[in-house]
Amino acid sequence: MPEVYEAIKSTKADNSAQSTETAAADPPNGSASRRYVLIALNFKSPTYVKIDADKEINFDSKLKVEGKEVAYEGSVIGNVIVSMSAEGITVDTTYDIKYTGGYSKDGRIIYLDRDFPKKLGINGKEVDAVETIAKHHELIEKWMIGEGYTYQYAHVIATKIEREYVESLGVNWEDYSMEVGKHLHEVSSKKMRRSPADLDLSPYTASNDTAALEEIASTMQVAGAQV
Repeated sequence: MPEVYEAIKSTKADNSAQSTETAAADPPNGSASRRYVLIALNFKSPTYVKIDADKEINFDSKLKVEGKEVAYEGSVIGNVIVSMSAEGITVDTTYDIKYTGGYSKDGRIIYLDRDFPKKLGINGKEVDAVETIAKHHELIEKWMIGEGYTYQYAHVIATKIEREYVESLGVNWEDYSMEVGKHLHEVSSKKMRRSPADLDLSPYTASNDTAALEEIASTMQVAGAQV
């Protein structure tokens, strides 16, 4: 059963010096004359794919992916050459994280502040913050930064994916945002005691948040230390 992905990025491949992963892909029509590298996301999983394609695709266009095969508007346009998912990713909720969420430098650990509620009650529905914030926002954000986006734009993409997931649960985005904002304020204003030593500081650096950087540096703990 094909899964629907949203195109995030489309760039023309460098035919004179194609990457190993692109060159190794089997072009769907046997031609490598005009290749494109696409980045697409699936908000349900969440999953990231990089695609070798013979067609340039606009942002937010819907692609259908079944196995390695990628189709657009009923026609096969390429193959998946890289795929990443939340499988194997650890969500750690034992640290203080400035502004609620973050990730390790290598992207294998997603952090959610230990005092942020793991379950949110919104209009009679229970929402898992580990899913919405950690996996559908922070993980996506880290993937996009790894793709070369600035933190600010990666945050926009991650928020888009988080919103689509939240709304797929039948939860109003504005109500969800208000509830998250309330707890985010509480977490951000507390005195931090323990930050992970491998925390990726790029969001704070990109925002020129020197106060947060100083607070994080003063509370960094080696893995396994308890405070």
